[in-house]
Amino acid sequence: MDLRAVSRRLLALFFLTSLAHADTAAFDLVGPSIDIKVERKGKTLPISQVPNLQAGDRIWIHPALPRNQSAHYLLVAAFLRGATNPPPENWFTRSETWSKKNRDEGIFVTVPDGAEQAVIFLAPETAGDFSTLRSAVRGRPGSFVRAIQDLEQASLDRSRLDTYLAAINRTAETDTAAVHDHSVLLARSLNMRLDEDCFKKQVEQQAACLTQKSDNLVMNDGHSQSMVGALTQGPASDLIGQITFTPTAGSGYFSPYVGAIVDMGRILDSLHTAQYQYIPALGLPKQDQLQLKLNSPPSFHNPKSVIVVALPPVKPEEQPPLRAVDPQQASCVQITPLVLQVSGAPLAFSSDLLHNLVLHVQGKSGPGIDLPARADAVRGGYLIDTKALAGTEFDGVATEGVLRGYWGFDPFTGPTFKLQNAHPAAWTIPQTETASLSAGREHAFHLHADSAACVNQVTIKHPNGSESKVNWKVSRPDEVEVKVPAGGATPGTLTMAVKQAGLNQPDEVKISIYAETGQLDRFVIIPGVQQAILHGSRLDEVASIEVSGVHFTPSPTPGGQGELPFAAENANATESLSPDSKLSAQVVLKDGRKLEVPAIVESPRPSVTLLSKRVETGSVSTASAIHLTNQDELPLDGHLSFSLKTGMPKVFPRGEKIEISATDDSLHVMLSIADGSLTLQDPHTVLATLDPSKSFGNSAFGPLRFRPVDERGVKGDWQPLATLVRVPSLKELHCPEDATQQCTLSGTNLFLLDCVAADPQFTVSVPVPEGFVDSTLNVPHPTGPIFYVKLRDNPKDVNLAMLPIIPDKAPQ
Repeated sequence: MDLRAVSRRLLALFFLTSLAHADTAAFDLVGPSIDIKVERKGKTLPISQVPNLQAGDRIWIHPALPRNQSAHYLLVAAFLRGATNPPPENWFTRSETWSKKNRDEGIFVTVPDGAEQAVIFLAPETAGDFSTLRSAVRGRPGSFVRAIQDLEQASLDRSRLDTYLAAINRTAETDTAAVHDHSVLLARSLNMRLDEDCFKKQVEQQAACLTQKSDNLVMNDGHSQSMVGALTQGPASDLIGQITFTPTAGSGYFSPYVGAIVDMGRILDSLHTAQYQYIPALGLPKQDQLQLKLNSPPSFHNPKSVIVVALPPVKPEEQPPLRAVDPQQASCVQITPLVLQVSGAPLAFSSDLLHNLVLHVQGKSGPGIDLPARADAVRGGYLIDTKALAGTEFDGVATEGVLRGYWGFDPFTGPTFKLQNAHPAAWTIPQTETASLSAGREHAFHLHADSAACVNQVTIKHPNGSESKVNWKVSRPDEVEVKVPAGGATPGTLTMAVKQAGLNQPDEVKISIYAETGQLDRFVIIPGVQQAILHGSRLDEVASIEVSGVHFTPSPTPGGQGELPFAAENANATESLSPDSKLSAQVVLKDGRKLEVPAIVESPRPSVTLLSKRVETGSVSTASAIHLTNQDELPLDGHLSFSLKTGMPKVFPRGEKIEISATDDSLHVMLSIADGSLTLQDPHTVLATLDPSKSFGNSAFGPLRFRPVDERGVKGDWQPLATLVRVPSLKELHCPEDATQQCTLSGTNLFLLDCVAADPQFTVSVPVPEGFVDSTLNVPHPTGPIFYVKLRDNPKDVNLAMLPIIPDKAPQ
């Protein structure tokens, strides 16, 4: 490609981008109108109801030009047969619109076999006008085919755009607050782009926001594109097909509507000659008339302007994919207006192509009843006139209705809708929702009957006689969900009054509200363990629990906070329950109410066995004169190593921990593999180490216990581990020669001693008073270097103490 070709393409790209942003393609000039009717097999339809032409169709064309029309227009009706097959000369029909006969009667043309497109040209009279125009079309049929297709597509899209803008503007003038709801339904009905940011603006500004850049609102509609049969091959589609969807041209600034117009304008511009230029006209059908809109003023000087008007394509009719928004939704024939929500066929709302629609309701016998149906884009569906149903066999009967009508000349069968009739109903509520209703809480009820769609009001009558409205919605064709607020649920009998459209008396549903109960969270069972735990609050109101045939009653064993133990009938009753089973516990309260709570069957609790342990004394206790005689005593400055073998599960999990605490829960530490305090010897055995002073601090003492805690947080049984003791430092023992006199014991932290004696039976002993702070203590005279002490942290055990006796000097 040479430099000049590249320059031309860049200029074209710049021109087309500028064209879109400058709105130069706006069709805002009112052109002439053309009356058109189509006859097929003896039936005649106005052009507004004809989506496609077929071979053999007889078309009546009458230009509705004013009587004082000064410029003479030559009307040429032509048919084309594709981009690569020039049409024969006899497929062109000329009509001098200024002649009295043509002005009064119009002309008839018949769609020939093999035709694929139909077009009307309005050309200013000039010498050789007909032959020049026919030659141009036959010489470049592909350009005209593409231009006609784009023009027809643009006309269909414009009908959707006009319908949308008109509806939004009407809503803005009459009910500003409804702009949001109406625009959402309009966008769904007409397949329009909706800018959600517009709803963030003030209500008065929303309509203007929603309609700005109006040409960019139209979205792709596969059905109308299929009707037109737009080409996707060849030079007529290469540049525009790329530019309309590229970031270079504004990241998709062109809507399908704008793209079709720019595409068609480019093609027609390429057909410019010294004698003629071709300008497009959007044909907007109104009954039997095409009202033309132009985007540039026609010229009557050379090159004169030929107005190009596209007619529906020649092809078999393709019916619209109209579908129900929710096929399972039911509609009540007594509710007015009755709107059947549909989507999928924007042209059903913006044109008359789908016409003479009725909702056909078939009864048990006979031909059924046809109810008039009218498309309403603002309401998002078809409005049904149900007056004809009054007093018929359909009263009180649930049935179905199907949309029927015509798409062009062909019969149309649309979606089927479920219909309900209002009638007195016996509403039912699931037992699980009424088994335990507590006052002071919000409750949701699901009322079931075969006329749920007909409900138009729900109120509640309180035990004191007052009434109030509640929030409700039709959740399914046979279900209404009612929410009673916390303030509306008072103890006693509550009456729900369910009002249906068209009925004078509401249906009544009575429910019992009880005083507030406790919160029952879960019932936890461990297989093989007779005792199970109910978690929650106010658990004393529970009389019994049953799970899969296993009966539980409250256990006299006290539980923890928010827990109440229950005992099975026998110890083996829970063995048949499988872990992780999804079960429900049937809870019976003392007032007779029955509730359901989740029953959780856990895996068996973890268990371990203590194999061995070893105490290593620290520097303080080693240097002390006191020798601990009980191997279960652990000096605070010492270290404890112990080994454990797992019982359940069979392999010690790496995430399992060993919890160590004082029996009064004043001390607590977790040992784990992750922090290095647990080391696996093999898959079944683990070695644990404990540094008491580091884990508990300098004031820790008393019995210690341990238990396994698995990865779920489930804890095993407590087992004794050791008794933590603090050991004082004994330095000197001074004794007089008289064995009947007491000795003086010196050291530090002597308050950690409970008692000191000269014999292991403590027949002669000295107790250490509470609050003792001295560094010396008078003790019984031992017979040798050995005496006996009891530690304050474990006064049950007798320990040896050994210090050499230092004789006191006799007084001089």
